[in-house]
Amino acid sequence: MQSCEQVSEELVRLQQDKDSLQGKHSLHVSLQLAEDFILPDPVEVLRELVLKYRENIIHVRRATDHMEEKLKAEILSLKEQIQAEQFVNLEVLRAQEEWEVVDTIHPDTESGVSSQQPGQLISFSEALQHFQTLDLSSFKKRIQPTIRRTGLAALRHCLFGPPKLHLDLREERDLVLTIAQCGLDSQDPMHGRVLRTIYKNLTGSKFDCALHGDHWEDLGFQGANPATDLRGAGFLALLHLLYLVMDSKTLLMAQEIFRLSHHHIQQFPFCLMSVNITRIAIQALREECLSRECNRRQKVIPVVNSFYAATFLHLARVWRVQQRTISDSGFVLKDLEVLAKKSPKRLLKTLDVYLAQVSKGQASLLVAQKCSGSRGPHARDLTFTGVCDVQSHSSESAGLI
Repeated sequence: MQSCEQVSEELVRLQQDKDSLQGKHSLHVSLQLAEDFILPDPVEVLRELVLKYRENIIHVRRATDHMEEKLKAEILSLKEQIQAEQFVNLEVLRAQEEWEVVDTIHPDTESGVSSQQPGQLISFSEALQHFQTLDLSSFKKRIQPTIRRTGLAALRHCLFGPPKLHLDLREERDLVLTIAQCGLDSQDPMHGRVLRTIYKNLTGSKFDCALHGDHWEDLGFQGANPATDLRGAGFLALLHLLYLVMDSKTLLMAQEIFRLSHHHIQQFPFCLMSVNITRIAIQALREECLSRECNRRQKVIPVVNSFYAATFLHLARVWRVQQRTISDSGFVLKDLEVLAKKSPKRLLKTLDVYLAQVSKGQASLLVAQKCSGSRGPHARDLTFTGVCDVQSHSSESAGLI
């Protein structure tokens, strides 16, 4: 790759060539004006001369257009080289900063529990087990496991709605909703490990980061403190991100969506979008949209996790294929919520197909699904409805973050 000096020299050379051409043009014009030009007498000779000059003018114009196109292409190539070199320089600076941090990282030799040492990643099951051992009774009082319906809405749901969740699964459902009531506590070592694990797996960094700082904005939080962006989803939003980056089957998907979120045109706040999808999963669980699948699998948490991942996968594909931008996020999320509640089974099947292809090294989540399973007779269920067509089935539907 050319250095900055070489690129600058090339630009100077192109400018000199341009100045030289302009100078030659001016010289020829002045010479023509100074000539003692005598028109020929015969009309036929004059006509032939005019036609000859006309052909010369056309030839010169073609040569000029060709030269302009060539210069434009060279300038564009040079600009791309400069941008690529600036990106490399930025990566070098980041590497230098990480190297400088090495001297400040020390193992926690005073801690008697190795799992609490800084720098050690935490799995989803370990984080979940932490909540299962806590006394969450004060948070559990706040939850409303299902949506309260009255009148015709209650009758319609009873006759045509999804089945009730099995009794032996309701405690697990309540745990999910209770975790969504818990906030982020920076004083809890487990909370810090969850945040740092998410940061490391998404960015590829090997070093610990502060729990507050501008680096969280790079991940898609609105500010330096991630705790302020968990409205409506609580710590469950972080558990979902942890599940996404710690599961080997979904890590590739998470990293690809993260790269899409940094696209120079289609960028969006990755973590904030994830919080909104967690909120959709909570609403779908409360509205019993996931009860049938939970009953079938005899589990709640794995179903909610898969539903979250499937919804995020669908959003990423729509975002890329339909060339959405941050100004479209409100409409996209509204349509996504309607779709997710209407066809959770189909979204989950799409995720299963994607994960099966990932295991074979054949999938890219940003490529539209082409398998027969996604183009069946109900494929129309996967299209977005207009915002004006959205009909909320819940009077308590949370607003978009």
